Amino acid sequence: MTDAVSAASAATTTQASAAKATRPTGLASDFETFLKMLTAQARYQDPLEPLDSTEYASQLAQFSMVEQQVQGNDLLLAMQNQLGLSNMAAMSGWVGMEARVAAPGYFDGSSPVVVAPNPAAAADQVTMVVTDADGTEVARINLPVSAEPYSWDGTDQEGNTLEPGSYAFTIESSRDGDVLLTDLAEVYTKVTETQMQGGDVVLITEGGSAILASTVTGLRDAPAET
Repeated sequence: MTDAVSAASAATTTQASAAKATRPTGLASDFETFLKMLTAQARYQDPLEPLDSTEYASQLAQFSMVEQQVQGNDLLLAMQNQLGLSNMAAMSGWVGMEARVAAPGYFDGSSPVVVAPNPAAAADQVTMVVTDADGTEVARINLPVSAEPYSWDGTDQEGNTLEPGSYAFTIESSRDGDVLLTDLAEVYTKVTETQMQGGDVVLITEGGSAILASTVTGLRDAPAET
């Protein structure tokens, strides 16, 4: 019967093998070259003037150090991968929840997108610029100088409902007509999947966007669907 400890050990062994297969070529290449040179030196040494034993022992010690360094790097890489998988498993509970992050939000055609602006405190005018997935501006909305969340209803400048898709919200903070700060607003977006990309845990949102889990600043339950 396989228990949690043996399963974890098997996972680490598998990851170590994968790390060996995908290790950076620099150190591994130097290791292989060193081994070939040492073997050739021992094979073709002059029988009348054999290699000095002290020098040979020193080279063997260097060989051992290089081998241990390669193995140590493989183990560290395997441990890093295992830690990443553990983090991804822990964050699987985020699936179905809404994450707050500075990224485009998804408009499904009916439900509003909750935007969390953070304008400059010195501003006397705040404007939210809405752009679609192609970067085309579709709406420009005046907001109060406040960090209060704003629900965007998915309409353009003329009040027409836009097509479902990803939309970005840029907050322009101005004073006396001069723009002080332009910043991408945070939105609440639904998490549909967690993935490992390299050593990072990535969240896939309802609109298909990929965001780093480390950039999430808030998390809440998604509203019940009606």
